[in-house]
Amino acid sequence: MKSAVEKLNPTQVKIVVDVPFAELKPFIDQTYKSLAEQIQVPGFRRGKVPARLIDQRVGYDFVVENALNEGLNTFFQQALAENEITPLTQPKVEVLAKPEESAREADAKVEIDVTVRPEIELPDYKGLAVEVEAREASAEDEQKALDELRARFGTLKTVDRPAAEGDFVTLNLQALIDGEEVDAANDLSYQVGAGTMLDGMDEAITGLSAGEDATFETTLAGGEHSGEKATVKVEVTAVKERELPEADDEFAQLASEFDTIEELKADLKKQAAESSVVDQGVEARDKVLEKLIEMVEVPVPESVIEEQITQHFDNPQAEADHDTAEHRDEVRRNAESAFRNEIVLDAVAEAEEIGVEQSELIDYIISMSQQYGMDPNQFAQLLDSSGQAGMMVGEVRRRKALAKVLEYATVTDTEGNAVDLSSFVSPQGEEAGEPAPEETTAAPTPGTEDGSAGSPESADSPESADSAESADSADSAK
Repeated sequence: MKSAVEKLNPTQVKIVVDVPFAELKPFIDQTYKSLAEQIQVPGFRRGKVPARLIDQRVGYDFVVENALNEGLNTFFQQALAENEITPLTQPKVEVLAKPEESAREADAKVEIDVTVRPEIELPDYKGLAVEVEAREASAEDEQKALDELRARFGTLKTVDRPAAEGDFVTLNLQALIDGEEVDAANDLSYQVGAGTMLDGMDEAITGLSAGEDATFETTLAGGEHSGEKATVKVEVTAVKERELPEADDEFAQLASEFDTIEELKADLKKQAAESSVVDQGVEARDKVLEKLIEMVEVPVPESVIEEQITQHFDNPQAEADHDTAEHRDEVRRNAESAFRNEIVLDAVAEAEEIGVEQSELIDYIISMSQQYGMDPNQFAQLLDSSGQAGMMVGEVRRRKALAKVLEYATVTDTEGNAVDLSSFVSPQGEEAGEPAPEETTAAPTPGTEDGSAGSPESADSPESADSAESADSADSAK
């Protein structure tokens, strides 16, 4: 087999594959064998039908087309390996020549158009200089951490007064459109000021006591009337305030592994300081990545982005106002940004010879499963069953590549002080930070789990292709 590659543009190539009949023949023989098991001819046992009778039944062209379909993946993968090409999407295939009845042992020729990973020239990424906000844990930060911990162990006490911000209330709701009830719910628990229910809710219930009600206009955020204007009647049936436990030794023993409140406060102070470092690390990491991407010209294949946009909006369960021009622009920007980040960080990982350890994959699975609210084992099984195990390796590898670029960077704060991020860029510190920007956890590189495209599905159906998960940000919902 011989192959020739023509580069159409930085992300598109045409591969012409010449397949000698001798290499196609094993697939033709296998096709005859398979058809012999399926075709019944009087006087012949199943599987023993001669090839000439199969030709009479289905035609030699049918046999050759099936043989090409079976062998195309093999020929395609050989051509990719020979020419060191990494595809991003399913290829478009056109058969230019093949054996026919009049030339049964002719060679075959196939033309394959495929989107490929662009080649980039990696700039000098060592010593990038970025500035971050000066941050230092204050007494207020320490007190806030203590109050949040006390709130976790607080109790709710019913009070006989109007509801105020921070109070917990029990509500009955009734939604009306043109005077007709379209939804209702009773005994809902809500914290005043949380802003997690309907627009206008907080203003309506603030100042209401148990047994009082109010009516306000809003836009429904869910159900079959989502997006419609409605009149909502809300009744407060109970008002409760949170009572916080005293910050003493007894509380320290209840809420932590420490015996005294002073030990607990010292630990919270340490955590606040570490949190400041993480905040600076996240800011520095984002700025380093932004500066790195600005230094590289990354061609973005339109076909990949269009596939991701189509897949994102091809969701029958999406809300009616989901598909808008503004949202499509947002999805496109996010997908293009994620693609550029991926290409550049993969190049850094190659240059730094970065690998991924089993323990790092386990840490990644645990971290991501927590974000999705899933059991780590179930999350791992989901990744494996969906063929995204390779994606997981790629994500961890890119995280480490970005941490390496940050390790090389010169980071100062707005007061001119050098910022030590050694704890942040270490594997443990990096994991403690937020997910890398434009993370594509649910969005593997288009193609199979190792980042390459799947095999051609059919010589007769060149347009068939599986699109990748979109790398866009999740839709926000009230």
